[in-house]
Amino acid sequence: MSPRAESARPRMSELRLNGLVPGYAGDLGPGERAEGLAFDGVDLTERRLAGVAFVECTLGDVTADGADLAGASFVETRIERLGAPSLDAPRSRFRDVELLASRIGSGELYDTTWSGALVRGCKLGFVNLRAAELTDVLFEDCVIGELDLGRAKATRVAFEGCTLETLDVTGAELRHVDLRGARLGRVAGIPGLRGAIVSGLQAAELAEAMAEQLGISVRD
Repeated sequence: MSPRAESARPRMSELRLNGLVPGYAGDLGPGERAEGLAFDGVDLTERRLAGVAFVECTLGDVTADGADLAGASFVETRIERLGAPSLDAPRSRFRDVELLASRIGSGELYDTTWSGALVRGCKLGFVNLRAAELTDVLFEDCVIGELDLGRAKATRVAFEGCTLETLDVTGAELRHVDLRGARLGRVAGIPGLRGAIVSGLQAAELAEAMAEQLGISVRD
């Protein structure tokens, strides 16, 4: 592998979570800090948790439909089998985080920051990452209905074994964003793909979409 290809891969840190003690819904509140806790099967539906911080925690089989997680922080935390038809977490922070086998219908995650994050085996409907900053993020084996990266800044982001039915990169700033492992559907804002890595087949498909968006008729 060339040095340039190597530099394009997300740089991930191993997440080690040992000696956690059980956490409960009552431990959480707006602006509260949860550290070293394991939340298992906790129902956070409609909870007001703006500014809450999870540090070195696990969240397993947690329901968070309609929870207010604006400005929340997730640091060195594993989230597994999260269920949230509607997730409201704008301006939140994700650092050294794993999001695994989760289902999110609509995720409002605009103005968020992501660093060293693994998103694996998730089914995501609409993900609003407008104006977000993503650095060293890997999406693996995910199905995403619509991913909105409008005005986002993304560096060393990769998709492996993923399906992206709709991708919006209008006004995005991409550096080393590897789309080769994704099956792409509709792409909006194609000029925003500057800095992305695509396969030869994807390039041909994008050329057709670009011609359509520019009003160019391609005829034999």
